[in-house]
This record gives sequence, C-alpha cells and structure tokens, in this order.
Amino acid sequence: MGLFANPTPSAFVRSLPKAELHVHLEGAIEPATLLEIQRSHGLKEATLATTEMLYQYSDFGGFLTSFKDITAHLRAPADYELITYRLMERLKGENVLHAEVYISVGVCLYRKQDFAAIFEALERGHGQGERDFGVSLLWIFDAVRHFGSAEAQRVAELAVQYRDRNVVGFGIGGDEQRAGPELFREVYGYCAANGLRLTAHAGETTGPESIWGALNLRAERIGHALTACQDPDLIQELSQRQVPVEICVTSNVKTGVCPAIGEHPVKRYFDEGLMVTLNTDDPAMFGTSLSREYQLVQENFGFSDEHLRELARNSFEAAFLPAEKKLEFLNLFDAAIAAK
Repeated sequence: MGLFANPTPSAFVRSLPKAELHVHLEGAIEPATLLEIQRSHGLKEATLATTEMLYQYSDFGGFLTSFKDITAHLRAPADYELITYRLMERLKGENVLHAEVYISVGVCLYRKQDFAAIFEALERGHGQGERDFGVSLLWIFDAVRHFGSAEAQRVAELAVQYRDRNVVGFGIGGDEQRAGPELFREVYGYCAANGLRLTAHAGETTGPESIWGALNLRAERIGHALTACQDPDLIQELSQRQVPVEICVTSNVKTGVCPAIGEHPVKRYFDEGLMVTLNTDDPAMFGTSLSREYQLVQENFGFSDEHLRELARNSFEAAFLPAEKKLEFLNLFDAAIAAK
C-alpha cells in the first residue's frame, strides 16, 4: 500500500500503548476546530472549504507558510485551551499514554501575544484533558531558529520560568538552512544549566552537519535526522550512544524533503541499531495519526509486529520523564504486551 492510500491501522497497532515525542500543538489543529475558532472571532464568511485551503502546500517552504497562516487564527487564550483539549482527546483515541508536545512559543512572542495568559489556558486544557482522558502530557518550548538566537533566548527563559509546571524541555524548529545549530550554543547551555531537557530539529532540510551540530549542543534527542543516512560515522555515533531519533515519515514525504516513501531511511536506521521512535509531527497538516505511522512502516518497510512493539517501547524509553514515572509506563507497556 502506498503512502497516500492512508492505511487503516490494524487492531494490533491501535491497541499498542504508545508515547509520542514529536508533535506540534498548532500542527495538530483539525480544520473543523480551526473553523470553530475562526467563527468565535467573528469570521462569519469562513467555511470548512476555505479553512481547508490553509492546509495546502507543495514544499517545505509552503508548509512553513501554511503553519504560519493556521497559527494566525489563534488569537485568544481560550483558543489554546481548546486545541490542547482536542489534541488530548485524539491522543486517547490512538492509545497514546504519554505525549511531549511542542508549543511554538517563538511565534507567540513574534506576534506580541500575552504568553502568560496563553500558558494558563494551555494548562487549563491540559488539566481537563488529563482528567477526562487519562493522558500524560509534558510541554517542550520551541524557538523559531530563523528568528535568531536572541529570540530563542527569550523562549528559553520562559521555559525555565514554567519549568515546575509541566514544561520539560527546549527545542529549535523552523528553517535550518537559515540558522545553523552553532548560533544557539549559549541558549542551549543556559537551558542545560537550568535543568531543561534538550531536543533539536536537525537534518530535516539540511545535511548531516546539522545533526552533528545538534549533538554538539548536547541535544538529547534529534527531531527528524533524515539526512543522518548520508554519513556512516554519524549513524555509528547515533547508534553507539543510543541518541533517540524522532522519525516523522509522512511529514518528510509530504513536505518533499524525502522524495518518495521508498527512499525514507527509517528501516535502515532501525536495522543499524538506532533508537528509532515514530511520531506525527503535525498530524492535522499531514492527514495522519500515530497509529497510521505505525501501520505505514509495517506496510511499506516490512516492520513485523515484534518490531512495532520495539518502536513503541522505545517511545517510552526516550521520553523526558522522571525515572520512576518512566518505569511506571514501561511496566504498564510490558503488562499490556504480556496480556495479548
């Protein structure tokens, strides 16, 4: 089955307990929810068809523009509360027990929004979602790399400020080609010194040097790592050190950074001993779900059920959870697998 046949997840895949480590809150907003938000702001002429147009793009640059256009409609704290709750509802439906969710704090600051009010709303949605769906969630504050290091530092300071309120980490996203990792050495040093966990998008639109750069920043997980396959030394380094890679197959194909699904290195990474985790990135913008990503790799790359169990277990192993909480999830996972 090809990528865009939208594989229906099997009962096995749906029942597999999973964690998701690379999902952007704003990229998870379904068009119907965005339409609801637009109408709440008095945009009476908006329809589902016009809203769905915002989700159209043909390449990575177009995707970034599309992401910007979608987030432009998030104007009130209540919008953030709603999208958090809806995401947690969808995660529950995918049997995701734990998620680490990127918030584009850099975009909020760029738009001069009241981030303190937004964060309170995010946490309200989170609290309600946890009560209603039993899903565990932590936040990762994401800086936009092409806004520069001074702006990234502002995001880092907010992450430190909210560290005791479910903010676990810091990362950089955006256009790698316009801002290499070396620009953010001091920002990452500041985050590490203040107890934040570190991740970075790297090797999505640029070569393996970007991934080496992220490792030099002491990133503990790498988002995408698509081009690591071009450097055997890097593959060996990632494998030896068991640095988790946050793989987003549908994302890479739909943004065009990977020309065709058959060219995606996910199976090679797995076979070469890398710690692979599967993720959706921006599920609403890519028309996918975490269960679909698991089904996709099974149908396109021959991952066995046993392999999928290993990927799911990796997702808990690679989580930025305290040791005792991680053990709790791994025990839950092992018990669920044993019961099958």
